[in-house]
Amino acid sequence: MTRDESSAVVTPAISPVISYEEKQELGFLERLLVQREAGLVQLVAYCCAIIAISLALFHLFVAAFGTPEGRSFRSVHLTGMLVLAFFMNPLFRKTWRDPVIQAKNAAGNGIRCVGLAVDFVIIALVLFVQVWTLYDINAFHMRYGEKELYDLIIGGILIVLVLEATRRVVGWAMVLITGFFICHALYANYFFSFFYGPPVRFGKFIDTLFMSSDGIFGIPLHVCATYIVLFIIFGALLIRSGAGRFFIDLAVSLTGHRIGGPAKAAAVASGFMGTVSGSAVANVVTTGSFTIPLMKNIGYRARFAAAVEACASSGGQITPPIMGAAAFIMAEFMETSYIHIVVAAVIPAFLYFATVYFMVHLEAEKNNIGQIDKQLLPKTMDVLRGGWHLLIALTVLVAFLIMGYTPMKSAFWGIVSLIALSFVKKETRMSPADLLAALESGIRASVPVTIACACAGLIIGSVFVSGLGLKFTQQVIEMADGNLLALLALTGVSAIILGMGITTTAVYITVAALIVPALVKFGVEPIAAHMFAFYFGVVSTITPPVALAAFAAAAIAKTPPMATAFESTRVGIAKYLVPLAFVYNPSLLLVGPKWVSIVSTVLALIGLWALSIGLEGWFKGRVNAAQRFSAITAAALILLPPSQIAGVSGYLWNLGGLIILGVLLVPRVRLARQIPPVSSV
Repeated sequence: MTRDESSAVVTPAISPVISYEEKQELGFLERLLVQREAGLVQLVAYCCAIIAISLALFHLFVAAFGTPEGRSFRSVHLTGMLVLAFFMNPLFRKTWRDPVIQAKNAAGNGIRCVGLAVDFVIIALVLFVQVWTLYDINAFHMRYGEKELYDLIIGGILIVLVLEATRRVVGWAMVLITGFFICHALYANYFFSFFYGPPVRFGKFIDTLFMSSDGIFGIPLHVCATYIVLFIIFGALLIRSGAGRFFIDLAVSLTGHRIGGPAKAAAVASGFMGTVSGSAVANVVTTGSFTIPLMKNIGYRARFAAAVEACASSGGQITPPIMGAAAFIMAEFMETSYIHIVVAAVIPAFLYFATVYFMVHLEAEKNNIGQIDKQLLPKTMDVLRGGWHLLIALTVLVAFLIMGYTPMKSAFWGIVSLIALSFVKKETRMSPADLLAALESGIRASVPVTIACACAGLIIGSVFVSGLGLKFTQQVIEMADGNLLALLALTGVSAIILGMGITTTAVYITVAALIVPALVKFGVEPIAAHMFAFYFGVVSTITPPVALAAFAAAAIAKTPPMATAFESTRVGIAKYLVPLAFVYNPSLLLVGPKWVSIVSTVLALIGLWALSIGLEGWFKGRVNAAQRFSAITAAALILLPPSQIAGVSGYLWNLGGLIILGVLLVPRVRLARQIPPVSSV
C-alpha cells in the first residue's frame, strides 16, 4: 500500500471495492444446470431440487390463501425438511457427491454402502410416518388419549428420526441435551435433588410429544413453518437479486472515506445484511471476504479486523426488521405481534453497532489509520440509483407489519414486491432459473432451523410433561437468593454454555422455558426477560471457547481462532452489557414514557463511548492505566438505571459519571484543537 502522510489517505494496492463478488455455494438446481453428475448423485440432486422448490411454492401458496389444518401443515413441512436433512447429510459421507465407488479400500466401500442403505431406509420411515399421520387425520386426532399400539411405535420412530436428523444437522450437543430431558421425563424416579419425581408413562409421553401440539409439533415448529421459512426465502431472493453487493457498496460509499473507513463499512454492511440474514456465520462469509482483506490492507491488525467482522456480523441476528429466527418464536411465546419485538429491538441494536463503531474509530486513531481515497470508492448516489428499488421491497415488508398484518402475510407480499421490483433494473432482473434457485436456497437454509425447532419441541414437551419447568424455575430463584444480578448472571452463563453446542433458536427456547419465568417472577418486564435470553443466546457466536462467527472470520483473516475470539469479546463488549442495561432500565426497549427512552439512550451511548475509550486506551492520545480506570468507572455510573440506587436517584449517579468523564476528556479535547485534525469521524 502507499500512504500520503500529508493527507493521511491510504490507498490499497488492490482495491477489493472494485473486484468484489458475492460468493455463494451452488445449490442442487444450479449444479444440475452447469454440470452432470454420475448416476445416483444426479438422481439425489433432482430429488432435492424438486422437494426444496415444491416446499417453497407450498409455503407461498399457504401464505397467499391461508393455512390448512394445523397438524397436517406442520407435518408436511417437517417431513420435507427431514428428507432434505438426510439427503444433504448422508451417513458416513460428507455429501452425496462423495461417491461410494471412490472409497480408498473395500472396507471403506462396504461401510459407505451400508450408510447408503440406512439413509434410504430412514427416508422411507420419514415418508411412512407422514402417510400414517395424514391417511385419516380426523381419526388420528380422535385417538388422542386413547392411543393404539401402532401410535406408540410411530411416535417413537419419529422421535428417533428427529434426534438423528439433529445429530447430523445441528450436532451432538443438542442431541445430548434433548436426550437428558427425555430420560428425565421417563425415569425421573432415578434422578436426585430437585430432578427427582414420578416418571411419566410412555403412553402419556407419546401423547404429549407426538400426538398433541405441545411437543415436536409445538410452538417452535409452528413458527418456523408459518413465519421463519418465508422470511428466509425473502432473504434468499434479496441476495439473489444483488442486494448483498448493493448493501456492501452502500456501506463503503458512506463510510469508506472516513478514518478507519473499511472497518466502519464492515459494521454498517453487516448491519444492512442483518436485515436479510439471521446467521452470524453467513454474514461473516458474505461480507468478511470483502471487508477483512480491505481492513488489513489499510493498516488494521489482522486479528482486530477479524474481530470487527465477527462482532458486526453476529449483530445481524439482533437487527430489525428481519432478526434471527428466535425473534419470531419470542413473539409467539409472549403472545404479541412481531412488530412489537422489532420496535423493542431497535435501540439495543443501535447501541451495539454504535459501540463497535466507536472501537473501530479509536483503533484507527491509535494506529494512525487514515481513510480510503474517495476516487476509489463508489459514489453513494450511483449506488442508490442502482439498487434503490430493492429497498422498496424491505419497506413493503415493514409497512405490512406496521399495518397489523401477520408476519406470514407480510413476508408473502414482501416476496411478491421484491420479485416484481427486481425487473425495474436489468442488473437485478432474475431469470426463472434464478427464481427457482433462490427458492431452493431459502429452503436449504431453513433445514437447520426446522430441525432445531423440532428438537427444541422435544425439550419443551419433556419439560412440560415431567413438570420440571416449574421446579427448575423455583430452584433458580432459590439459588439467586433474592439477588436479581445473580439470577441474570446464572441465566447469561447458562445461555452462553448452551450456545456453544446448539443454535441460537434452540438456546432461546430452552432458556425461555426454564429460566425466563424466574426472571418475570423477580419483577423483570417480560419483553426484557425474553430479550435478555435472546441476546445471550446470540453472544455465544463471539464468546470463547466456541465462537463460530469469530472462527469463521479468523479463517478469512488467517489469524489464531481462539485469539480472535477473545478480541471479538472485547470489541463486542456491548452485547454483554446492553442486555443488563435494558433489564434494569426497560425504557431502552421503549417501555414507558418516550422522553425517558430518549434520555436513557443518550446516556447509554455516552456510557458505551466512555467504555470504548477505557478498553482501547486512546482518546486524542494514549490514555494511561489510571485514566482508563476512570473512563470505565464513568461508564459504569452513566449506564446505571434511573431508579433509586442506595437511596440516591440513578440520574445523580449518571451525573457523577458525566462529571468524571468530562474532567478526563475536556483537557484532551482542548489540546487536540491546537493540532489540525487528520480527518473527521
